[in-house]
Amino acid sequence: MEAAAVTALYVAVVETAFHGDLKVFQDLPRVMTECGLLIGGILLILGVALGFTNYLVNEEIPARAVEWTTSAVHSPILFLLLLNIFLILVGCLMDIYSAIIIQVPLLVPLGHAYGINPIQLGIIFLANMELGYLTPPVGLNVYMASFRFGKSVPAVFRAVLPIIVVLHIGVLLITYVPWLTTFLPGMFAR
Repeated sequence: MEAAAVTALYVAVVETAFHGDLKVFQDLPRVMTECGLLIGGILLILGVALGFTNYLVNEEIPARAVEWTTSAVHSPILFLLLLNIFLILVGCLMDIYSAIIIQVPLLVPLGHAYGINPIQLGIIFLANMELGYLTPPVGLNVYMASFRFGKSVPAVFRAVLPIIVVLHIGVLLITYVPWLTTFLPGMFAR
């Protein structure tokens, strides 16, 4: 938090004093207001997500999910495939902050039940979130790029389609070749 505050102060000083891109009394209050609205929205989303996570924990939903999943899915390979599909859908429909707060407490016990390394599970989670962020119907990164570059959403999606294919291959490799994700952390743990 302190590093973020120092960075924000540094950017404000450089942009106002050295570059002159921001005027202290004209632009700086507007920029601070926009930042406050953005941060307020994120904090609202996080607050609701934390409340929902507390509800899930109090109602023992993770334990029930583990019980149901382990009785229905007996193969770790099938579990990983279903996990990838589920996480891509989550990435398509949720922002990353809410997904982390809501989904991770549900997924960690499931991963443990199937003997999946927590580091590998975390990397699978993040890779699928990015893949979901590029995939319609929501595909938040596609919409943001469309807005930023003034291109239509279908044009941006066509441009990122090769990246989506490469990410799919990467997610499958990360999922089914565990040493790709656990090799380096294992070296430093020795």
